[in-house]
Amino acid sequence: MYIIFFMIGISLLLALGFLAAFWWSLRSGQQDDLYTPSMRILLDDNEPTTSTDTPE
Repeated sequence: MYIIFFMIGISLLLALGFLAAFWWSLRSGQQDDLYTPSMRILLDDNEPTTSTDTPE
């Protein structure tokens, strides 16, 4: 019976830890822009380089 109380306590502490981490991420701006980072990999922002050297 004691193990049930122990497991409930541990799960509540774990849930509070996740809630604190989520609250911190909201307060620090981690969740402000969720769309741009996922689309950044699809965009090619490197300009093509032209070589001035001609093969001989």
